[in-house]
Amino acid sequence: MTDLLKIEWIKLRKYIVFKLMAIFFAVGVVALNYIVYTVNKNIVNNVPGAGLVSFSPYDFKNTWQSTSYATGFILILPSLLLMLLFTNEYTYKTHRQNIIDGLSRRQFISVKIAMAFIFALVSTVLVFFTALGFGFASGTAFSFHGVVFVAYFFLKALSYNMVAVLFSVLIRRTGFATGVFFIYTGAENIISQLLNVLCIKIKREDGTDLGNIGDYLPMNASDSLLAFPDNPIKNLSKAIMPTDYTWIAFSLALFYLVVFYLWSRWKFLKADL
Repeated sequence: MTDLLKIEWIKLRKYIVFKLMAIFFAVGVVALNYIVYTVNKNIVNNVPGAGLVSFSPYDFKNTWQSTSYATGFILILPSLLLMLLFTNEYTYKTHRQNIIDGLSRRQFISVKIAMAFIFALVSTVLVFFTALGFGFASGTAFSFHGVVFVAYFFLKALSYNMVAVLFSVLIRRTGFATGVFFIYTGAENIISQLLNVLCIKIKREDGTDLGNIGDYLPMNASDSLLAFPDNPIKNLSKAIMPTDYTWIAFSLALFYLVVFYLWSRWKFLKADL
């Protein structure tokens, strides 16, 4: 596996799109969080009456969650890059040539899944150090309180990447796979919001607490683990849906991840080259 990953790295470092997207993502993580940090510091906390929301999202007790949440908005970039790299194997028939040259199907799909894991891990390390930097910049006492959200970020990143691998295996064509990826994520978000509104309505009418079942959909399960840190305004909404269903979302996110993994492997091993 190590030798195969070295070969993947040799291909990647010669790929200009990889370099550009990697730089864009790294800069984007810092820039996006800096915008949130600056807005909170220079605007929100200086608005008359802002005492209602007098909390800092980048204090050490919040920075791990805030950074993970904000970075989630551009987490689609590594997934798109992974999809582009994988579907190009189909476009230029390099996957077929690799297998003819002696690489087994299991080895080929395993190294692609390993790349999905590495992309997620590198993204998570970047988030960790970005959160650390903003935490120190806040001037508050160092704390690992809330660092579990960085682990949630890794789960979300890996889920997105595995969906990218799955769509690549199922569709094979770069443009079509990318389009379906965007349409699916958008459609799932809309359906999720509609289901959550329905849950609130049911809760108000007869007291039945179904949780936010829209958060139990495949990609929203990991998304729901990364909400913005609690603040006084957000806490008001908890009066409506007070029950914490994080454990359900976490369990489902793991379950879907296993499904994405097994489905991708099964499809590639059974499909024609």
